[in-house]
Amino acid sequence: MMWQDLVFMLGSGLSIVFLAPTLRDATARVPLGTSLPSMGIGLVYGATFLTLGMGFSAAGSLAAGTMWALIAAVRSPTGKHLTGRLLRLESPVLLATDLRRWLASFDAAGSADQYAAFDAVADRQYASTTDRHAD
Repeated sequence: MMWQDLVFMLGSGLSIVFLAPTLRDATARVPLGTSLPSMGIGLVYGATFLTLGMGFSAAGSLAAGTMWALIAAVRSPTGKHLTGRLLRLESPVLLATDLRRWLASFDAAGSADQYAAFDAVADRQYASTTDRHAD
């Protein structure tokens, strides 16, 4: 066994320990734009470590990826029910919106309302008042 295998496993184990409070906190809301990519990275790293014969590292990374999957399912801001949350239409739309805003932030200085819900009525009202003031 390689010592590096144990180091990677310990690192993944620590990340699970640090993520556990987020999973237990009923008020925590983690955007899918954070949790789904982290889940994917953990699962890809786990598969990669497995192909390298680093079983402990693979187990740790797969466990960390699973923890992120649970956070995505239970602590995303898209709803309060676990059943079917990731299969609902809002979840992929929210992820795409988060990704679009994140990519747009490279062009702009950044936006404080990155994860604010879109309110079409308020947006139209704001637009109409700013149009009147522009004249």
